[in-house]
Amino acid sequence: MAVASLLGFSSAYAQDNGRYRLEGTETGYVRLDTRTGALSVCNEQQGQLICKMATEDREAYENDISDLQGRVKKLEDKLAAVESGAASATPSKLPSEAEFEQSLGYMERFMRRFMDVAKSFDSEPEKPADGAQQ
Repeated sequence: MAVASLLGFSSAYAQDNGRYRLEGTETGYVRLDTRTGALSVCNEQQGQLICKMATEDREAYENDISDLQGRVKKLEDKLAAVESGAASATPSKLPSEAEFEQSLGYMERFMRRFMDVAKSFDSEPEKPADGAQQ
């Protein structure tokens, strides 16, 4: 009687939302999740329908969890290294203040000489080309 009422409820629920489909087997029931395709094996225990994931689904689920735990561990290790200052222990790749000032000095000298060359072109009179008359 309890199983019949459970099946009636389950069938009504499955039809209402359309997500699960319950089929009877020799040893119990199989529930299909029509959205994900996941199968669950169901048995009646103490007047309730108890469903567990199918074995291969369970293995895939546990493999995914294991993979994600490994990825989380790696990220936590990276974060701990950054927070502990291990990442900042590497020397800075930026130039020191003295190197920066030296570079500015080179640039200043270059620009002054370049401007002097440019001014010298302005101060030279234009020479007529050969064969041209004035």
